Amino acid sequence: MISDNNRRKFITTTSKAIGSILLLSSPLLSFANGFIYKESITVGEIMDLFIAEVPDAPIDKTVDTLKSGSRDIVVTGIVTSMFATIEVIKRAIELGANFIIAHEPTFYNHTDDTDWLENDEVYKYKANLLKRNNIAVWRNHDYIHRHNPDGVFKGLVSQLGWTNFYDVKKSVATIPQITLKGLIEHSKIKLGIPAVRYAGALTQPCKKVLLMPGAGGGRRQITNIGNEKPDVLMCGELQEWETAEYVRDARAMGQQLSLIVLGHIASEEAGSEYMVSWLKEKVPGVRATHVSAKNSLLFL
Repeated sequence: MISDNNRRKFITTTSKAIGSILLLSSPLLSFANGFIYKESITVGEIMDLFIAEVPDAPIDKTVDTLKSGSRDIVVTGIVTSMFATIEVIKRAIELGANFIIAHEPTFYNHTDDTDWLENDEVYKYKANLLKRNNIAVWRNHDYIHRHNPDGVFKGLVSQLGWTNFYDVKKSVATIPQITLKGLIEHSKIKLGIPAVRYAGALTQPCKKVLLMPGAGGGRRQITNIGNEKPDVLMCGELQEWETAEYVRDARAMGQQLSLIVLGHIASEEAGSEYMVSWLKEKVPGVRATHVSAKNSLLFL
């Protein structure tokens, strides 16, 4: 006869074993910190996992939609990039990845409207390349900027080595004093870019840097300059007839205001690299790779 004590031990051991089997065979493991592991996971599940971390999500009007593929595609690998260029798509195919997370549009306009491109050869080639290889492309622009932290700013500030100098509420980095020339060289080295456009005296001391990666628009850039009174605005791109002219006039009236234009991709690509680190933490069972879209323009 089995004693009560041995019976209890048997039940406890059996329960633990069954629990372990169920845990290992479960298609989805979810944890308090939000990461998941599945033997197979879909595009939609990864999208939802990221969006769930964004305050006040989902966003009613957003450009962050699928540009190709469907939510039901089972993910074999992920590529992150600023743009889903043809080169990036081909690299994803080489890597065996069928999900591209891009920060910017795929089809040459903010909303990725393709009606006007229906008969365009470049559009058709790209769309067919994606379709033939069953690749999903998700634009993650609005959500990553509203993520806490903003993945683009976090990535850029980290690359520049300014994490301890950055005020997230003001988008200002108060750095050890450096000349404008020194700041330009620092940015080129840290961001891996060959050249920048600038306005100002190269010997001007710079300490307060207003960071506005991407294309913030002239009104927003000029308003932030007025509010923060920086030594230099460092942005991704601008309308030459807006912010650049404002900076020129500000300097003409005696203000010590400089401008550094990094280029759109250079200023925000760190956000795509941030996405890889997020994916590796939250979806550890899927291989994620950052593939640089590189600059579309060259310098001569």
